[in-house]
Formats: sequence, C-alpha cells, structure tokens
Amino acid sequence: MKVKIPFLELGPRQIRGWIPKRAVHSHKGDYGKILLLCGAVGYTGAPVLAALGAARTGAGLIFVGVPESVYPIVAGKLTEPVVFPLPDREGMLCERAIPEILRRLKGCDACLIGCGLGRSEGSQAVVEAVLREATCPVVLDADGINVLEGHIDILRDAACPLIVTPHEGEYLRMGGDLTDRVGGAKRMAKDLGITLVLKGHESLICGRACYKNRCGNPGMATGGSGDVLAGIIVSLLGQGLSPMKAAAAGCYLHGTAGDLCARELGQAGMLPTDLIEMLPRLLD
Repeated sequence: MKVKIPFLELGPRQIRGWIPKRAVHSHKGDYGKILLLCGAVGYTGAPVLAALGAARTGAGLIFVGVPESVYPIVAGKLTEPVVFPLPDREGMLCERAIPEILRRLKGCDACLIGCGLGRSEGSQAVVEAVLREATCPVVLDADGINVLEGHIDILRDAACPLIVTPHEGEYLRMGGDLTDRVGGAKRMAKDLGITLVLKGHESLICGRACYKNRCGNPGMATGGSGDVLAGIIVSLLGQGLSPMKAAAAGCYLHGTAGDLCARELGQAGMLPTDLIEMLPRLLD
C-alpha cells in the first residue's frame, strides 16, 4: 500500500530559519542539556566525535557516559563535555549502569545512544531501558540499532520521540526494503512511529514528511562520519527543534560541511574531525 507522506527538498533557506538564534541575555542552560551514551573498548573515537559534533552545533551542556574501562581515554580527549564512567562488562555497558543512566536522563533535553556501543546482552538491556523510560527525545544510532535486531518492534512502543539513524546495512537488519528505497523508508517510519534517517547517497529523512538530502560527497564515506551526524542531530534536538527538523537540519549541515571539506581538502583525505571544524561556518 502506498504511504501518502509529502516529499520535500532540503535547502539552505529553510534550514537557516530552523537553527535557534542565540539571545544576548542567555546562558548555557538555554541551549540544551544532552546525554550521550556511547563507546566501548576498541571504539573510543565514537563518543568523542559525537560529543564534538554536538558541541560545534551549539549544545549548551553535554554529558558523555562511557564504560568505565574506557573512561580515562575518552575523558582525556574531551575538554568541554562532562565525561563520566558507567559500570561495564567486558568493556561494554551493562545492566548495572541502568540506574545511573535513568537518573541522569531525568534532567536532560535529549539523548543519543549507540555510537560505538558494542553488541552484548548488557548493551541491549541499556538500550531497551532508555527507550522504555526516557521522556526526552532520543537519537538511536549504530549499535543502538544493531542490538535490537530481531526485536525492532520495541521501537513502536518507545516512550520517547525517537530518531533512528541507520546506514543501509543497519536498515536491512531492521527489516527495511531497499528495492523501493523511498517508499520503504516512508512505510517504516509510519509503521514504527519514528523519524527515520536512512543514511547514504541522498540520505532520506522520513516521518510526518519526507526530505531528501542532496548535499554531501563520497569523501564522507569513512568511519566516524555517522557519529558526527548523530552528535549534530542530538544537539539540535536539545536546543528545541522537533525530531523532524533536527534530523533534516542535521543531515543538511553534515552534508554541507562535507562539501566544504571536499573543496578545501579533497575527498580522499578528509576526516570526520574536518567536518566538525567546518560546522561553525554554517551556523551564523
């Protein structure tokens, strides 16, 4: 059955109107308090890239919860965000981390879970607890998606507004259909009641509407780019954008930053950290 959802194009004019303006009389609490739950042994770059992407997109307060096994590494790489250790098992978050995670969630405006999280029973329990208990909007990325393979219906019952950001492999593990990329993404977003960001060439952002992001380039096809995107989106969520606008604006900023990098550095040698450094040019 055809899903009747409007299909729209992304452009700089509309995105510029969505980005919050910073008032003269304001403080860090006015620009979002966000919680990132990311990282595992062997994946210490993911929380760093996501946190820096969020910071460069204007988030006021960033809290990064990581497995205690990797806490010294991640904390040593991040100056502005607040990094804190959580209980782990074999280098990945475990069930014992849930009470502290839920306590911190209560005071947050948005949450990101999944970047470099690893796949284990413990990380699955953490993801399920966040989806069950969070009242703020949540971005679910990478291993946050992978640990739900075979149980993707959990997304339908999430208590929170939810943005899910799979690449095509993760989308297939969710049961997605790539033979009709646009139609399949629209159907999944509607069926699960989520905002879906299907990453790749001309990423799709589907929810109450459907956007196609035409910016970006193959130089962005490198490990870590998705972590930066997730950080951008959760930052915009924390600053008050709706899930649909946060996802669409995040994809546009991410792709446009990539195009700036390609022009200045070339595609082959650009890094996810280069994307982060381009972001401030796009926000004012």
